[in-house]
Formats: sequence, structure tokens, C-alpha cells
Amino acid sequence: MAIRVIVAGATGWTGGAVAQAVLEAADLALVGAVARAAAGRDIGEALGGAAVGIRVVGSVEEALKAGADVLVDYTSPEAVKANTLAAIAAGVAVVIGTSGLSATDYAEIDAAARARKVGVFAAGNYSITATLMSKFALMAARYVADVEVIDYAAAEKRDTPSGTARELAERLSEVRRPATSVPVGELAGIRETRGGTIDAVQVHSLRLPGYVLSCEAQFGAPGERLVIRHDAGSDAAPYVAGTLLALRRVGERSGLRRGLDQLIE
Repeated sequence: MAIRVIVAGATGWTGGAVAQAVLEAADLALVGAVARAAAGRDIGEALGGAAVGIRVVGSVEEALKAGADVLVDYTSPEAVKANTLAAIAAGVAVVIGTSGLSATDYAEIDAAARARKVGVFAAGNYSITATLMSKFALMAARYVADVEVIDYAAAEKRDTPSGTARELAERLSEVRRPATSVPVGELAGIRETRGGTIDAVQVHSLRLPGYVLSCEAQFGAPGERLVIRHDAGSDAAPYVAGTLLALRRVGERSGLRRGLDQLIE
């Protein structure tokens, strides 16, 4: 039986590619599409193809009325938490593709999902190569004490840091050794130039024209330096396979899981 999927943000850069992939997959069935700007249109036509008989709606709450197994959210940082909690309340599993949620947000989502016995999956980045970047950085952090994260994105990206950088910093904080750099609280001058602190890692976000999405972990040791970096391409294709993998497996376990490496391994 096909997995019934709702895609929120179904006409966006990544959400549109995911919606199209769901339409084409034999084991998946697109039963709902959410996009306020395209509400009322057929999703097939909104994506530039033929009509498929699925009308785009303006809210997740409305889409959930059709019945679904999984909601995939690629909307906005302002909407993703409410969308996720609405789906959980309806007993629908969620794959979170939108960045911008805090550790506190994830804790609330995890508690709600466990109470309703539904699965939620989130990843800062659904690209396989970005997942490998994170994996290699975590390996390096066990041996090199000093690490900081730099996050690059286009000028119009509003959330800082990116989901990739936030998740990487949180996970590095769990395994890294104590830094040798001067603690931010002991610095003179303009402390903000040292970036933001996420748990035990400094993160620096650049927002400039010419970037799509890039993230790097910079490690420093006496006399040497290691940089582990991921650069995104110009289209959403790298994120589709990871998102489909997550939506196929999100129902395996109740509560929240984070990090695509949990699935590819």
C-alpha cells in the first residue's frame, strides 16, 4: 500500500522537487499539497506539468482533512513548528525539511510525538554529501580540540544559522574536546565578531549574493588546519533522495529523530 504524503511548501525550491518525486514514485501517493500562493490550482499544473487531480490548499490544517500518513514540510521557519504540531495532533508522521527550529522547539516536538506515538524526522540537510560532511567532522572532533563552523548562504536567506550549521554545531558540541581559544566571555573589543555560540561551538553566518548554501567545519591544531566543507549546487535534486528516504522510514519509530546519517547507515 502506498504511503500517503502531504507536501507543505509544494511549489517552493525544494518542496516542488519533492512533490514531483512523490508523484513519480510507485510506492508513494501525493494526497495533499500546501502552498498559499498557488492555492486553488492543480499541483501538477502549478509544477509546470499536466493536471493530476490534486488541488493545492493554503494551510496544513486543511490538507490534513484528506487523510495522510506523512507530512513533509518545506515551508518557512515561522510556520514549520505549528505545521508539525498540527500534524502530530492528527496522528500524522512528519519529515521536517525547514530550518530555523531551536533545541527547545525540537524538545517540544519530541514530547508531542511520543505522546501521540507518531514519528518525526528532521535533518539540517537531506543531501547525502552534506551528511557525509557532518559525519567526517564528528570524526575529526574526537581528535582535534578546536573547531568552529562557518555557514554561507544567499543574501535573502533569513534564518541564521542554516539548519545544516545549527545541527552540525549541536552534534559537534556532544563530542568535541575543550577548546584552547580564549572564551568569548573573556574577550576584549566587540565580542559579537566571534559569532554566535551554539552549545560549545562558535558559528559564523555569512549572507552574501553569489552563494546558494555552503557549510564548513574548520579545525585548528598547532601548526596545521583542517577544513571539511560542503557546497550545494544550483538545484534541489541532492535533497530529494534523502527526503524520500526519510518519509519512507519516519514511521518506524515514535518520537523525534535527527540526522540523515541515522538512516543511510
